[in-house]
Amino acid sequence: MAKEIPDLVAEARAGTGKGAARQARREGKVPGIVYGDHKEPVAVAFEFNNLLTKLRAGRFMSTLWNLKVDGQDDVRVICRAVQKDIVKDLPIHIDFMRLRRTSKVNLFIPVEFVGHENCPGLRKGGTLVTVRPEVELVVTAGDIPDHITVDLSGLEVGDGIHIHDVTLPAGATPTIERNFAIANIAAPSALRSSDDADEKADEAESTEETAEAEE
Repeated sequence: MAKEIPDLVAEARAGTGKGAARQARREGKVPGIVYGDHKEPVAVAFEFNNLLTKLRAGRFMSTLWNLKVDGQDDVRVICRAVQKDIVKDLPIHIDFMRLRRTSKVNLFIPVEFVGHENCPGLRKGGTLVTVRPEVELVVTAGDIPDHITVDLSGLEVGDGIHIHDVTLPAGATPTIERNFAIANIAAPSALRSSDDADEKADEAESTEETAEAEE
């Protein structure tokens, strides 16, 4: 199932250059530019509060957006630069690059866990510890998965799930080469407490034996 691409609404901006950008800011807008795909750059502007909310939500520069501008065809874009006021740390200009459906792009894809009922480790009281709720993948702009699936079936307490254990969607590859962890099945808290107590008892016994030997 393809991931739904969020909309980003902008308006066409007349003129380019510093004067036009300053005018957009006076009107409560953030000026921007859309370039790439062998087409002419297009000057746009974004409503300040709406853009700031999206920026503060996180993952803005690794999200593929469906840019909507009145009177123009929707286009898929990814943010390539956000210029901020050095004092207020607020956006004053933003750059987007157009992408074709065949373009490759790095995006964070959510992880979905299934098979809880068939996981012996969870049935014994273990806990699913999620190390990476999202995984950064290289995907095709025209076929972005809405999630990757991790099957917990058959996992015991102490077992871990790594990226090489997961069947990724066709055409998707991790941005990190190493076999990084995604999650693990941790021991029940009561068992961990018991193990800790046993370890402390063993350490105390070992210390006593060492002291007796020295005497």
